[in-house]
Amino acid sequence: MDIQQIKQRFGIIGNSYGLNRALDIAVQVAPTDLTVLITGESGTGKETFPKIIHQFSSRKHGQYIAVNCGAIPEGTIDSELFGHEKGAFTGATDSRKGYFEVVNGGTIFLDEVGELPLSTQVRLLRVIETGEFIRVGSSKTIKTDVRVVAATNVNIAKAVNEGKFREDLFYRLNTVPINIPALRERKEDVYLLFRKFAKDFAEKLRMPSLSIDEDAKQILTNYRWPGNIRQLKNITEQISVLEEERKISGATLRNYLPLDEGSKLPALYKRVDEQAFNSEREILYKVLFDMKKDMNDLKGLVHDLMDKGVDKATITEDNARVIKNLYDDANIDFEESQAKQNAVIIQREAENSQQIQDTEEFIEESLSLVDKEKELIIKALEKHHRKRKHASEDLGISERTLYRKIKEYNIDL
Repeated sequence: MDIQQIKQRFGIIGNSYGLNRALDIAVQVAPTDLTVLITGESGTGKETFPKIIHQFSSRKHGQYIAVNCGAIPEGTIDSELFGHEKGAFTGATDSRKGYFEVVNGGTIFLDEVGELPLSTQVRLLRVIETGEFIRVGSSKTIKTDVRVVAATNVNIAKAVNEGKFREDLFYRLNTVPINIPALRERKEDVYLLFRKFAKDFAEKLRMPSLSIDEDAKQILTNYRWPGNIRQLKNITEQISVLEEERKISGATLRNYLPLDEGSKLPALYKRVDEQAFNSEREILYKVLFDMKKDMNDLKGLVHDLMDKGVDKATITEDNARVIKNLYDDANIDFEESQAKQNAVIIQREAENSQQIQDTEEFIEESLSLVDKEKELIIKALEKHHRKRKHASEDLGISERTLYRKIKEYNIDL
């Protein structure tokens, strides 16, 4: 059976490469007994692929059970999966078979497997590796022959690093990975899905089917669809029920898209902002450039005053404090003795309103952005006693970015 026949049999709409690749892997792995891990965002249709794997396997005449691990309370998940003996816990009035015992010889689909408690993960690892499990409240080992297909919409690798998911179980489940692409990665399929949903709802409601103009089609195609196929189906149903006009315009479609996603809608014209930046590094560079420009302007002004020998030129105490703070914030690389001398002279002139003496030595500053960035990072870390979280907030960057730059510049903590 080719891919198109499989799509018709299981009601799959679309021709994108990512979708066809996922279907091809599912068909290839189906005849084996390898464990499969299906990943993808919520609403992408992950629940269809375990059915395909089961139907094209030697177990197709056995039972198929889908279990939503995230919908079962932690206190009863072990009993649901592996069964329990009478009196094993309060309310256990009879013995009960678990899913792994009932589906012996068939396929079990564990949806949202990332939500399993760590204690249950240990039991699951054992049944996958040895085909053995023990009911809750029993000491007797039971054998079973079950094909396991799991799915998740969370980053399991990240959960492993955070200690929320067992690494050995992850590798055991991930024998054959299948990734289902998000709807925004299948733009050529969006209109096909909308048309299919519109037709289905029209037949259900006994109404003419919806159609859309070119503006609406463009919006439909370029919208990000954070809820994926499930969201598209829901919005199509809303429009089918609420709109009397069966030709849907772009303006009408926009009314049904969430407001918080408005910035992600396609725009016919977008003015390029010259002040826009693509990264935190560029923002930091701009701050450094602006700071350097202000410092050079200030230094040039003071130098002109001293160079021209302006009499009665005075600096107030407030001005002296501002100048000193600017020099401190920019972390200008003055020699220590010269910096102290200049500070004393400025303070003395502010208090006595005497003539400014040309005692300042202008030192060539480093123009390296990397050096300036490193200096600011070191200064922020010292200010906050090496606490990266507070230092990153002060710098206006993420803690993760700060950590990367500490490693990049080999800053000693």
